[in-house]
Amino acid sequence: MNRKYRKTIIAGNFKMNKLPSEIRAFAEELKTLVPRARWCETVICAPFVDLPLGMKYLKEARISVGAQNMSEHPKGAYTGEVSGEMLRDLKVKYVIIGHSERRQYFGETDLTVNEKVKAALELGLQPIVCVGESARQRELGLTEALINYQVRAALAGVTEEQIRKVVIAYEPIWAIGTGNTATAEQANEVNRTIRSIIRGLYGARTARATTILYGGSMNEKNAYELLAQPDIDGGLIGGASLVPEKFAAIINAANQE
Repeated sequence: MNRKYRKTIIAGNFKMNKLPSEIRAFAEELKTLVPRARWCETVICAPFVDLPLGMKYLKEARISVGAQNMSEHPKGAYTGEVSGEMLRDLKVKYVIIGHSERRQYFGETDLTVNEKVKAALELGLQPIVCVGESARQRELGLTEALINYQVRAALAGVTEEQIRKVVIAYEPIWAIGTGNTATAEQANEVNRTIRSIIRGLYGARTARATTILYGGSMNEKNAYELLAQPDIDGGLIGGASLVPEKFAAIINAANQE
């Protein structure tokens, strides 16, 4: 982490977990475990049905609220979709875009990711843009080329002013929900590559200020080592974010001296 130039963010992704009736107890317990984060911003990206109560109870616990997805369309006949304007009306701050599970199970492409990123930015939402390679792609030595393409595709048409609101999350597909984790050095290497791509697109100052997270099975046991790397500015946390004690331990690791 490098707090001198950029924000540290620990973002929990509940995925399809937590009932609305469970949000208040979660927020109250987490608040007692982490009374005040000193240097990192804490975010919970919850299912759509949890967002209204999340805005009430998580905000009281000084936790920002994010959504896990949004439509690229502003409104219309898109049954089951949720628009960015709806999220903005709830005063949601962040939205995850391009998570590998959305790409794998729901057919999202790099082009739709780009459309969603631009739609989010136009509405004042801050996108957490996910990129990452599969195990086979890594074995074939394609990680750098794939990450380069995904980042450039996601940011196509994004202005230098808008990029300041974008968070990038490196989530190697082979490490999501598997218990496998990239070594701290492997994760930092890809995050450094992402920063280099942003430098080429927007310049050194912008690259230095961009928050880049790591999200492949970061947990309470490996968080300190991962977050000690210079180009890892926080985490996008899956399973560990569901347990207040584990999530608090990761937040505390992000508040290391």
